[in-house]
Amino acid sequence: MRPDDPAVSATPIDLPAAEPPTLFVVVDTEEEFDWSAPFSRQSTSVSAMRHIGRAQQLFDRFSIVPTYVVDYPVASQPEGVAPLAEFAASGRATIGAHLHPWVTPPHDEHVSRANSFAMNLPAPLEAAKLATMVETIERAFGTRPQIYKAGRYGIAARTLATLHSTGFTIDTSVNPHTDYTSEAGPDFRRFDERPCWLSHHLLEIPCTTGFAGFAGTALGSRLHASALALPSQLRAVGILARLGVTNRIMLSPEGSTLDEMIAITRALIARGVRTLTLSFHSPSVEPGHTPYVRSQADLGRFLESIERYLEFFFGELAGRTTTPLAFRAALPAATGRH
Repeated sequence: MRPDDPAVSATPIDLPAAEPPTLFVVVDTEEEFDWSAPFSRQSTSVSAMRHIGRAQQLFDRFSIVPTYVVDYPVASQPEGVAPLAEFAASGRATIGAHLHPWVTPPHDEHVSRANSFAMNLPAPLEAAKLATMVETIERAFGTRPQIYKAGRYGIAARTLATLHSTGFTIDTSVNPHTDYTSEAGPDFRRFDERPCWLSHHLLEIPCTTGFAGFAGTALGSRLHASALALPSQLRAVGILARLGVTNRIMLSPEGSTLDEMIAITRALIARGVRTLTLSFHSPSVEPGHTPYVRSQADLGRFLESIERYLEFFFGELAGRTTTPLAFRAALPAATGRH
């Protein structure tokens, strides 16, 4: 997944510096499973969806319309569909699609870590799973999803044509400055935090991951990569962060502190970035399902981080919010749509 690949043809969208920052919220809405265990077709429980209102009530308070990118286990079970259908019907949420291939029919592949990235499946099988997921979401919610996020960020150049033919207009799978090739996944190190047009008229609204610290992006990226290559016991990545040199931060209450979320927001806005995406996984709204929320205390910190970040974004920064679909519709032709 290289920006300069002709099959990708990424054209960055630079928004006017005078525009206030805009926030998207994308929730990876999925089944519960043990993140440390091998992938299993049997892990399809969606009991945490009973508590998704814990996050939605925060979004309602700040007039945010989140995008719930829904996978097959959620869309195929009433327990997963019911709360989201209510939010969507009242205009308080947008429904997108999220592909976890190991729990999405047809089950024609060997379940493995490599095959958890849909990009590694044979192209016809990836397309068949996408079609199953889209049809299931359409039956469940009465609308065909146009926004896609690959499970485990597993998207490749060849996926773009399949997304287009399936009816998607927006992708949210790119996680900038991040390399998953050690697990047979994609390499996004050459993407930055800006939205961009991709081939097949797809709009990419990436995750927000960037570098905070006085080293900036280019040098910070190189220093971070060098630190990662050193033995883990040296803790070089943490030392660079504590010294304020460079810290790779994802805008998420999962794995990032409130201070880090604010720091990366300030850093990116200072560099001219005008759109940011706050993201997390739906099972984190109930303790015990993700590494980030293991206890009630963790849950309290998780929700408080979201709330306080939103207070900062809409208060101190005077930011605004929109949905990916509304953002795409409002883009002028001058931004490079192709």
